[in-house]
Amino acid sequence: MAKILLAEDDENLGFMIKDNLESLGHEVSLSADGERALKEFKTANFEICILDVMMPRMDGFELASNIRSLSEFVPIIFLTAKSQEEDRLSGFEIGGDDYVTKPFSIKELSHRINVFLRRSSTQPTAPVGQSIAFGQSTFDLRNLTYACGEETHTLTQMEANLLKLLLDNRDELVKREYILESIWGENDYFKGRSLDVFITRLRKYLKADSSLEIRNHHGVGFSLKVSGNSEQ
Repeated sequence: MAKILLAEDDENLGFMIKDNLESLGHEVSLSADGERALKEFKTANFEICILDVMMPRMDGFELASNIRSLSEFVPIIFLTAKSQEEDRLSGFEIGGDDYVTKPFSIKELSHRINVFLRRSSTQPTAPVGQSIAFGQSTFDLRNLTYACGEETHTLTQMEANLLKLLLDNRDELVKREYILESIWGENDYFKGRSLDVFITRLRKYLKADSSLEIRNHHGVGFSLKVSGNSEQ
């Protein structure tokens, strides 16, 4: 079970979500606007953040940006009534990990939460200092950092999960549907578009290493190509 930060300005919906998640064993802290939620986030260690997009004083996107500046690791799930694709993609570009479109069922929201909890519980525990070496780069499994030369980037959990999946299958084609099922727990159109956003972000990090290339096999999937000495 998880300690969850819930930011939702609709009082009835907020209490309904809180009550139902607590009945499933989660500990939920409810805030009615983005500013209160940010203050709450700074006072406790939350395992998951569930953020409504449209809120007074500070919207969900701005709140997510502030949370990401404080923590690269905590999963962020957006609640949104918007159906436009650009709004969903904006959330991923800010650093969100998943979304649920209103109206939704508690069963659906619980499923999204459980995807992150299962991934966290099955994530191999790496001893301090253990890392994967590839090309001229290293990926620290424990601290979720990517480094090449003097450049170091702290990855979000989803970015790290995607990089690890590509590394586990380096130089091989990994199909889109397999990535989506492995990372997000389902394969649909909007998750596919979010995958493209995450691939773009990984490419930005990996461009520091000329021996690495994430290749797009159009409509099929991706492969991480490592030239030269891929093991150190």
